[in-house]
Order: sequence, then structure tokens, then C-alpha cells
Amino acid sequence: MDQYYFTEEHNLFRNSLRSFLEQEVVPHIDQWEENRQIPKEIWKKMADMGFIGLSFPTEYGGSGLDFFYDVIFCEETSKVFSGGFAITQNVVQYMSGPYIIKHGSEALKAKYLPSLTSGEKLSCIGISEPGAGSDVANIQTSATLVDDHYIVNGSKTFITNGFYGDFVVTVVKTDPSAGAQGVSLLVIDLDAEGVSRSKLKKLGWHASDTAELAFDNVKVPKENLIGEAGKGFYYLMGGLQLERLAGAIMGYAACEKAMEYSLQYMSERAAFGRPINKFQVLRHRVAQMATEVESCKQFVYHCSRMHNDGHYAVKECSMAKLLASELSDKVMTQCLQFFGGYGFMEEYKMARMFRDSRIGTIGAGTSEIMREIIAKMIIDDVSYQPSDQKSNYSNNNEMNDISNLLQNIENLAAKADPIGDTVKFDFGDSQIFLDGTGSTNQISQENKDASCSFVMSSEDLSAMLAGELNPMMAVMEGKVKIEGDMGVAMKLQGLFS
Repeated sequence: MDQYYFTEEHNLFRNSLRSFLEQEVVPHIDQWEENRQIPKEIWKKMADMGFIGLSFPTEYGGSGLDFFYDVIFCEETSKVFSGGFAITQNVVQYMSGPYIIKHGSEALKAKYLPSLTSGEKLSCIGISEPGAGSDVANIQTSATLVDDHYIVNGSKTFITNGFYGDFVVTVVKTDPSAGAQGVSLLVIDLDAEGVSRSKLKKLGWHASDTAELAFDNVKVPKENLIGEAGKGFYYLMGGLQLERLAGAIMGYAACEKAMEYSLQYMSERAAFGRPINKFQVLRHRVAQMATEVESCKQFVYHCSRMHNDGHYAVKECSMAKLLASELSDKVMTQCLQFFGGYGFMEEYKMARMFRDSRIGTIGAGTSEIMREIIAKMIIDDVSYQPSDQKSNYSNNNEMNDISNLLQNIENLAAKADPIGDTVKFDFGDSQIFLDGTGSTNQISQENKDASCSFVMSSEDLSAMLAGELNPMMAVMEGKVKIEGDMGVAMKLQGLFS
């Protein structure tokens, strides 16, 4: 089955990376776990071997490879008996660096990306705060533009790579009064004046560092803004799928290693005159786990293929992250049980794997958040269909629906200031066109080109206008596809408030 996703070149890369990890990493893991720190020299060695920046642009030192090289990287680094080692570059490659690649200016890319692909520096992503984690729109860290600098104040917590790292892609409020439309992304050097870091003690991932960051009137060049001010929320929504997909890969890969380690122990451990791998209850437990892990793995491969092909697979990536992280907790618990009392001892790697697994259902979106995203997509929108398919409603009902929508939007648009641009709501078989270039907002059912188009169902637009569907959540969950100028899209916030 692997041949469906991996070429001979992929397999050669896997063998080379695995050999490197076995020689340069695995012998030192126990010491790095005890030290609570990974020496930066190892990242330079990995970069020199071509193992870092696999899908990063070649002009900034990356290799420009397809995503299945990254799948291999996540799998193999997750099998060295240290989640802390695996997550360190995972954060760089899939959780922070991509925002600069996708949305950063050329100057910003040239300033930061080469230091990541060379292994010289480590980056991190700063989203969570003491009072805001999953609720990104409620963050309080502020960035006020004064002349040619932003002045940043606030704090972040649970920041992996935050203590020994070099810079953080920080979620800030550049306009506190604008809600999600006031969220921006800013690159902040962690050695800047006014930045303080406190290392946090953790249940697991001991080899990696996790920090609380405080920003006290930190001056950040305005050139360090990623993309445009006020678009940070939308950038995050586009990036979270990769973060969750990487987490899913780490989840099933760690399960595979835990089972391999357990099976070796079970073949050597005897009880009642025979190896414990001969006891039916344990054999069947292994068979069940192996089945679930393999099923999960193949689903994640499918999601990886979707990502590699450019699909915005919100539902599938959320399912993959939920499935793999929950399964990892189950497998680690059962594998530890195979070891009996020895599983409770730190000298056996199973204890560490058990501890490291626990963060999987929390980080990169909790299991509860994943379930809510999935539930909204498969329960709340039973009548939702892609814009190129017919609605379940009869033509008469659809006409009535569009007529009601047209009237509602006309009423709202008449009360709002002209948006200064054109917008189209595209339902597939019908459209609503808003022209705000004149002295008033004009509404029609013309199917004309607009600066920004919302491809969605008429039912979802009705729910938004009724206050039953949050526009930001609709975008995050893939219910709404925005084509064209994102800045124009944000001007419509007044219609839904």
C-alpha cells in the first residue's frame, strides 16, 4: 500500500533519515530528556544532510519537495522515543514557518527563512494566552503602530520553542475594536528588548522547551508584519489544517513505535512458563490495536494526499487529528499495561511515551474543538451542498429563499455605509450582487464579476444574517469559500453584526 504514496526516492530518503536518527539522535535522547534541552547543533547537522526545510522554497535554502517527504520526516522523528524531539522541528516546519512562506513579504522571507532551513535558528507560534486558547478572536496581546514600529504588549503561554527559540510568529490585535478583523501576525525576535521568557515545567515532552512569553513595550519593525494588518485570523484558519495533519502523523507514528517496543518486551518476558505474547488476551489486544493504528494511518495518508494536491480539507484534517491523538492515548495506555510494574518505571521508555502522548488531544486544537468543527459540518448543515450542485429544495422554494435573502440584504445594505467595492454571493444556480461603489449600496441578482465572491449555500447566508452562524467559524469550517480580495470581504462585517 505504501507504494501508492511513496516512490523509490521517498524510500531512499526514509532510509537515510532513519539511519541518521539512529546514529546521531537516539543514543542521546535520554540525556536530552534529563537536561530538558536539545543542543542546537543537532539541527545544523540535520540541515547539512538535507533533512530540514523539505517543502520550503529552494530560493531560501529549502528543498521544494512534495508533502510526502514531510510525512516521512514526521513519522521517523516520532519514533525516537521522545515527543519533545519530534515536536521541536514540527513547530518550525509546519506550525510557524509556513505563515512566513505563504503570506510574508520577500524581505521577511529573506530575513528569516534561510536561518530555519540551515538549522541555525528555531521559530515558534504564539497563539495561546492565559485567558485565550482556542478562542483566537479573543486574544488580548496588542500591537500599536507608532511611526515605523509596532509597540507590543501582552503575554503568550504554552509556547513550544519559546525559551530556547529565536523568533515567534505572534498573533496580535492591531485593532482591538474590530474583533477577528483586528487580528494580525507579527514576527517578534525573542532577544528584543522588553521580551521576557519563563520556562514551564511539563508532564511530558521534557526534551523540548515550552515557555510563557511577556511583551513589555516591545518595539517591532512594521516590516515584520506578515501579510496585511487585520488578516491574521484568516491566515491562521488556512494554516491550522497543516498543523493538525502533522499532529495526526505524529500520533499514529508514535503508536507504531510503542507497539514495536512492546512486542519486543512481550517476546522476552515470561510468565507461567511461557512468553507473555502467547497469552490469547494479550495477543487479541495487540491485533485490535494494530488494526486501528493501520486504519488510522491509511486515513491520514489520504488526508496527506489531499493536502499535497492543494485541497483545503478542513473536515478530513480535523477528523485525522481527533482520531490519531485519541488513538495514541489508548495505545500508550494498553502498551504500558503489557509491561506491568516495569511500565511505571522511568528506565523503560514506555513511561515516557505514555506521558508524551497526553498532550496530543490538547495541542493544535483540543479534541472537543475538533468534534465541534466536525459536528457543525455534518450535523448543522444537513442541507448544505457544494455550489455546483442543486439544492434539495424545489425550484419554487429556492426562488422564495433567494427572494427573502435579497430583501434582507437590501434592508441591511441600505443602513450600512457604501463599502466602496463590489461583492457577489454565489450560490451556484443563483447569485446576489452588491455594488457599493456609488453613494449607496445597490443590490441585484446579476451574475457579474466582483472584487470578492463568497461561494456558499443560500441556507448558510440566511443563517449568518439571522445570527445563527458565525461568519468566522463558517470560513474556518470550510462552509464558505472566499475568492478575490480578502480586504473587501472584511468590509462586510457590518452586515452580519
